[in-house]
This record gives sequence, C-alpha cells and structure tokens, in this order.
Amino acid sequence: MVKANAYGHGVDGVAPFIEPYVDAFGVALVEEAIHLRRLGITKPILVAGGTLPEQVPLFAEYDLTLTGSSVELLDIAEQIARQSGKRIKTHLKIDTGMERVGVHEYEAEGLILKAAACPHLDVEGIYTHLANSELGDRSFSLLQLERFQEVLHLYERLSLPVPSLRHVCNSGGILNLPQAHFDMVRPGILFYGIYPGPEVERVVEVQPAVTWRARVSYSKRIRPGRPVSYGSLWQAEAESRIVTIPCGYADGYFRRMTNRAQVLIRGKKYPQVGRICMDQFMVNVGDDEIDIGEDVVLLGGGIRAEDLAEWAGTNEYEVLTSISARVPRVYVRE
Repeated sequence: MVKANAYGHGVDGVAPFIEPYVDAFGVALVEEAIHLRRLGITKPILVAGGTLPEQVPLFAEYDLTLTGSSVELLDIAEQIARQSGKRIKTHLKIDTGMERVGVHEYEAEGLILKAAACPHLDVEGIYTHLANSELGDRSFSLLQLERFQEVLHLYERLSLPVPSLRHVCNSGGILNLPQAHFDMVRPGILFYGIYPGPEVERVVEVQPAVTWRARVSYSKRIRPGRPVSYGSLWQAEAESRIVTIPCGYADGYFRRMTNRAQVLIRGKKYPQVGRICMDQFMVNVGDDEIDIGEDVVLLGGGIRAEDLAEWAGTNEYEVLTSISARVPRVYVRE
C-alpha cells in the first residue's frame, strides 16, 4: 500500500524503487493511482477507496483496478468498458464489519451475480478489510474471516468460479491471522518498518525505514523566568541554552506535542519547550554548547514513531502521514 504519499515516506521515491519486488500496488484514491502511472509504474494498481461514478472512465484510461463496491458501480463500469473497448479490472469489496465501503456479506449474492453478468469486466479479485486486526483479542477478526468465507462459499452454491485473488489481511492481519493470508496480502505501515500496534505478534522482524532530521537554526542563552514561545507556557528555572529548530506543525510536527516531545542532538535526548509554532520549535539543551547547524533527529534512532504518537495523543499512522510535502525526502540505498 502506497496511499497517503507512501505513508508519508514520499511515493515518488518509494514506488519506483519497490516496483520490481511487488506484485501490485494499492492506493485509496484514483488520483493517487493516476500519479503512479505518470511516474511510470506499470504493475497493477488497486484503488481501494470509494469511487464516484464520474471517475470510472479513468480506470479504463489508466488501466487501474476498480473496487467493485456496489451493483450500481459495476453497472457503470460495465457500460464504460463496453463503450471504450477497454476491459476494467475489478475486485469485489465485501463489508464484513468495517462499515465503510463494500456490500455486506449477507447481501453479497446480488453483487456476485451482477459481476458474473458483466462480460466486459475482469473480476479478478474479492476482498474485505479487517477492523481490529492489530488487537490481541482476535474474536472480531475471526468473525470477519468467517463472514468472508461464507461469501466465498456462495460461489460454489451458484456454480461460479471464485475470483483468483482473495485477500483480507492488512498489516495486523499479516501478523495475527496467518490463516487469512489467502492469495494476496496488503501490508501498509508494516511495510515501512513499524508494527501496527503493541499487541500484534511480531513474527516478521522489521526496522523503521525513515529518519526525520533537521538542523539547529538558532542558539542562544536565556535568563531564568523568561517565557518561551506563544502563550508563555514554559519558562526556564535557571539560565539555559535554547536552540531553535526550523520545523513546526506545518511540517507535521504536531502542536499538541508542546512541552512533551524530545529530540536527539549528538545522541542525547533534549526536551522540546514552549509552544510548537507553525514553522519552528524550541529545545532546552541546558548548559550544553549546541551550535547553529547541528543535526537534530526528530524521528529515528531513540525517537520512535510510537513516541511521537504518545506525545501527540494519536497513532503511528497519523505521525507518518502528517509529515508534510514541505519536508524534503532523501532516499538512501544501503
């Protein structure tokens, strides 16, 4: 899955590099899929999110794989494919408990019959999405799997061939539900080296792919009692050196981490102090002499995505995908 700018890592660098090693790509939006094609990606691209009727012609034009999430959408896709003379690859989407996109498992027969009656569509896949796959309690995931398998049994009852690509597992499912791997899996955050939660089985060893760095842009000593930044939320108890980092919430360094975050400078952790600004934040380095131009690690090494998530009151997914396009991506081949 390379949606959301490859989970914040930069799809322009990630997708071409990984293409030789993957069977297909997954995105959320048709615009993301078109961007991949314009990058030169030739592998199949599944658009997993909802699709508007007026967007369906783009699937024929760019050879994209449609998520067939309703009878009505299949009708439109069949009409577009027939008129354009281009077959549209389709994966049927079954909603087994996410309540987001797809036909409920108890209404799936109509979708299957409609798909079988669309001669201009290549219905090559069928899938669902797990809502709680990262949890240690697997009861709901197992219920979703059971519902999905009931839909697969419909094909036998209807004397129809099952689509060749059955898929269920996101990152949590890959780790916690090996019995649900079927023909394809859809690694998301796990692919980028971060586990989707503390309760998953760590049967695959991964390391984070990203390090987020900045450099000190200003350094000065301040007197005790002088508040730092907007709102005067922090002041030094003793004379201290405060350094400024040219990064802020416009870059994805969340304002709500104010007075909670830490950074690494020369391998040592220092506290962020004062309100995080749009473009800058400050760090208290105490009595240490830190100069302008020093490297600062915001994420990586001893600063984990899980740490930023805790400081911001969110999850690792939001941490990664919030790193804005203003932050340059540099790709290093080891």
